[in-house]
Amino acid sequence: MNYFILIIVAVAGIALGMYIARRNANAGFIAKQMEQKTENKQKIFAFVQEHGKIQNNDVEKLVGVSNATAERYLDELEKEGKLTQHGTIGQGVFYSRE
Repeated sequence: MNYFILIIVAVAGIALGMYIARRNANAGFIAKQMEQKTENKQKIFAFVQEHGKIQNNDVEKLVGVSNATAERYLDELEKEGKLTQHGTIGQGVFYSRE
């Protein structure tokens, strides 16, 4: 009976250790993603400061992201008040500081 309890405690300890290790690994991964996102948005803003405007395709090439991610970055920068969208749809849409 004592061995049975010892085995159960050992299995529970191993499971708990694996859970904590996985949670810590995920936290590091998420922090790295957030850091990359911040760096990408800074690159986008610097591009606008240098060139006066930016389009979705410019963002895709500049930071190597998908169309959807480029749109999300530009939308976030617009909501933060750093960029203004000009145009509503299509290839004519661009963003500037004004």
